[in-house]
This record gives sequence, C-alpha cells and structure tokens, in this order.
Amino acid sequence: MNKVVLKAEDLDGFLTDADKANITLMDSQYRKALACFNILATTRLETENRRETENLIGLYNEMGGLMQEICKDEKGIQVYSFLPPHENHPEASRVIAKLRDHRTKHGEFVYYVQRAYEMLFKLAYGGTPSSNKNYMVVQTPVNVPVQNFAIHKINNIDDKIENTVLCVMLRGALLPSMILSKEIEEYSSHGYVSPFALFKINRDDSRHENDMEYILDLDKSYFSLETLNGKDLIFADPMNATGGSLVTVVKYLLGEGIKPRSVRFFNVIAALKGALRVVRALENCTVYTLWMDPVLNELAYILPGLGDAGDRINGRDLPEHPRNIIQLIADYGANIAQLYREQLREIEDTVLGTGKT
Repeated sequence: MNKVVLKAEDLDGFLTDADKANITLMDSQYRKALACFNILATTRLETENRRETENLIGLYNEMGGLMQEICKDEKGIQVYSFLPPHENHPEASRVIAKLRDHRTKHGEFVYYVQRAYEMLFKLAYGGTPSSNKNYMVVQTPVNVPVQNFAIHKINNIDDKIENTVLCVMLRGALLPSMILSKEIEEYSSHGYVSPFALFKINRDDSRHENDMEYILDLDKSYFSLETLNGKDLIFADPMNATGGSLVTVVKYLLGEGIKPRSVRFFNVIAALKGALRVVRALENCTVYTLWMDPVLNELAYILPGLGDAGDRINGRDLPEHPRNIIQLIADYGANIAQLYREQLREIEDTVLGTGKT
C-alpha cells in the first residue's frame, strides 16, 4: 500500500518547552471546568446550579485570557475572536454557540459553517482597504426604458487569491473548501475558480492522543504535484484538533520537492495544542481560526468542541456503505450544487479526469 504515516510523538517534537508548559497549564485549568460540568449535569438545586455557572464563567474567562496571552506574539496564529475590533468576539461567539449546540440540526449547521468561513475569508484577505480598485459591471433585470447596468467598486486582491489551490484532506473539509473557493471566485476580478487537490488521510481513532497516527493514503488521493508547486495552498478543516493531518500532507509535499508560496489553514475551531503544533512544524504557514478551544481529551477530540463536524455537515455514512467524493457531492443536493457549480466541476474533473497522481 502507498501510504505515509506521521506519529503523535513526531508532532510533539516540534513544540517548545514554553509550548508544553502552556499546554499543561491549560489542561489543569480545564480539569477545574470538568468538575463544574459534573455538578451542572447532575444537580437539581437552583442555588448550586447558579454557583457552578458563575464558577464556570470565571474559568472560561480565565482560560480565554490565557490563550490570548499565549497567541498574542504568534503571527502565524490568527484567531478571529482575539483580534480587534472588539465586536469580533460576540459575532464569532454567536456563530460558535449555534454550531456547538446539540439542538442545531443539519441545515442550520451548514448555514452557520458558511457564515464562519465567510468571516474567516474576511479575516485572511480583508485587511486594510487597497487603493487599487476593480470595477464590476452588472446587468440588472430592469430593462425599462432601456437595459440597466450598475457599477460597483471593489478592492483589487487578485494577487492574493488568484494563485491558490484548495487542498481537501478530510470529508468534513469538502464543503468548507468549496465555500472558500466560492469566496475567492466572487472576489476575483476574473472569476478565478481555484483548482482542487484531494487527499485521503485518516487518524487512527483506535489510538489515544499521545500515540495517535495519521495515515495518508496516496492510492485514494487525487491531485497533480505540478499544480501545487509555487502555489498558495489553502486547507479548510472545520476542526483543528492535533494538527497532524495538515502536517502529514504538507511534509509529504515538501518531501516530493513541492515548494508552496504559502500555506493557510482555515478552522472554525482550533485547539491550542493543534495550532501551536502547526506553526512550529511548518514554515510560512498561517492558521486562521474563528475560535480557539483550550484542550484535547485522551481520544484527541477538542474540548468543549462541537462533536464530529464532518458528520454534522455531511450526515453519517453507513459503516458498510461509505460514500466516495462524488456520492457525497450528490448528497449535498440541488441547492448546494447550484450555488457551487463551478467548484463542483473542478472537483469532478479532479476525481474523474487526469488529476490523479
């Protein structure tokens, strides 16, 4: 089998002593939160509920402040809710709260994922308004007394976005990758539709966090190495728990002689440990995340997290009938197919055409 394996201990080797101390500190703080969870989940006393809720609010404020302090000098980690203006925090908090909520059903979950990635695109590419402008000429449906047109002035960010390739690592990353590609297309003055590279990579979930393995299956991946060299590689994974999948893929590409111009990693939620591992392991890589969570559990799941983002976006596969990429796209339905039709053509061509390495 043509596979590449990365181990958890390899990832931890990239962390500094200061990183390890900060991760240990966050773990100790979160253990205090777990004690509050136990009481809140079982108590029937209003006074006890109110007391533990107040304790939990204090702990989360403290953990949030610690994570901001840890990340403030890390230019490679950009957390939407940590950055000014201050209104970013409640905006992100509302979106994350809806995504976390176990009552949020599939359709609404997809809607908030779309919102999250629109916000992340703005974080990465909004920046300071450019003096260099593009003009969009739009024909409107109004044709009385003559056909009407509208002119709209937009920032020219073509040089930032028209060199990108969307790299899809996991099934849950497919729709977020399509969303970012659509944003790029809409902000490009040329309607640039990014190429796609599809990687088949899995964590071995029979293992624990400290001995996890990440397995890249090249026989079931679809990409062309030539399309990746010198490009800005974008990875969109809703959850960055350990950073292992990204590091595995990028290290493989580097070993094949690929030299990306940049690597950008877009997450709805990133664990502190995963974000630190990524920026320590990879040069010229930036992590953009809407929200940062403090710790991982022994199974390498983010806490407090939001569950399995892939299942909540795509629905669960039957164990005996796992869907391939084309079947997954078909299950997205007509609304998604119409909205992301150019992206779907690119993906279909990659899978069914000559894009397989």
